Amino acid sequence: MRASLSLAAVYAAATASAFQGFNYGSTFTDGKAKAQSDFESEFKTAASLEGTNGAFTSARLYTMVQGGSTNDPISAIPAAISTKTTLLLGLWASAGDAAFANELEALKKTVSQYGSQLNGLVAGISVGSEDLYRHSPTGIANGEFSGAEPSTLVKYFEQVREVIKNSPLSSAPIGHVDTWTAWVNGSNKAVIDACDWIGMDAYPYFEDTKPNSISDGKDRWAEALAATQGAVGGKPVWVTETGWPVSGKTVGAAVPSLENAKKFWNDVGCPMFGKTNVWWYTFQDSSPTTPNPSFGVIGSTLTTKPLYDLSCDNISSSSSASASASSTNTASASASIQASSAASASATATATATGGGSGSGSSQQSSAAGTATTLSTVVPTTDGGSGGSGGGGATATGTAATATATGGASPSASQSSGSGGGSGGGSGTGRPGTNGTVSVPTTGPTVVPGSSATTTTFSVAVLAGAIVLAML
Repeated sequence: MRASLSLAAVYAAATASAFQGFNYGSTFTDGKAKAQSDFESEFKTAASLEGTNGAFTSARLYTMVQGGSTNDPISAIPAAISTKTTLLLGLWASAGDAAFANELEALKKTVSQYGSQLNGLVAGISVGSEDLYRHSPTGIANGEFSGAEPSTLVKYFEQVREVIKNSPLSSAPIGHVDTWTAWVNGSNKAVIDACDWIGMDAYPYFEDTKPNSISDGKDRWAEALAATQGAVGGKPVWVTETGWPVSGKTVGAAVPSLENAKKFWNDVGCPMFGKTNVWWYTFQDSSPTTPNPSFGVIGSTLTTKPLYDLSCDNISSSSSASASASSTNTASASASIQASSAASASATATATATGGGSGSGSSQQSSAAGTATTLSTVVPTTDGGSGGSGGGGATATGTAATATATGGASPSASQSSGSGGGSGGGSGTGRPGTNGTVSVPTTGPTVVPGSSATTTTFSVAVLAGAIVLAML
């Protein structure tokens, strides 16, 4: 059966609700750190995008550290509180133990400074982004200079859990974001075991060793989704990055254009919006400069008018997961908040996916019998979902134009231009600079070599915020 026809099956898991938003980096494309007012403007604009009915109210972050500081909390947090934007918090994990210690300190300060103000606003916490990919032979061959091995990430998981223990964030589900090729690699099982949820990035645009025209995009997505879902032992898969570029170079048969970006949005995005947790790549990646390729749904000007129609009202449900609503996938993943999240999930939310569900994207969520909402976390209870494939945080597509961030530079939000592929074959994460300066590759998608799931990657890796933190 063609992959596009099997999307119904992979989306059959149910959840009570879903987060829907974009990825946000800590800096602009010129390396300038974003201030609280910048994040507030972005969050408000995203929530008011024409054609979306105000649905994009969540933000995925790549670091806890404010750009230009050593370990102050990123200003996106007070911005989210003031705008009621939900957050998928992120700690950058590819810069070594000293840098991660600053991420932990910023997390501690966040808990101390904001505490209960985050109630209902934290979707989860991500320990790292595409670190396994960057540490792999493929990542190294593609020019990645750093990453983290499974044992290191597991150690970081333990440290994060210790920090949030007995705090308003104690029930926040903790996971990791990586390429689908990392998840299907058996050597990374320890990280899967440590996760409450699995974050997957998917970019068919970069899979140039397979048919990857826009007409093939849905199939490539479904294949990666199914492979990941089958490798993670029933854990919920969240779609943490995916998209199609509006401009840039052709990769294989994949042509960037507004028309193709809209088709990918229709084929992959619309069926899963509102049914599984999704953070699209991306809201804006061309301020003030435009990367190559560029994935933003808006251009260099902050505006509620998107570059292409974001409405899903006229999208046929025939391609959605509703066809196999009777799927045997009972979402008994007990909200996947698992033991580590002490969320008093008053039900294991073993909702069976009885219908509805739409295709091409990641796990589907039908109403689950119970939500695990505790303190500051709002966690979809039965996300037995599936995810996307692709790259991690920011893809530096090519020679990634580098910007420098001073102080405890956090992952940059800019996107690199050029050819090649960010965390999929270009310069993924930024290289630690000297004297507290971090060289930050601007954001951009990662090149995805096509077929072999164990050796290929297509990630938007260090993008919007995957910048190496400065080490003191």
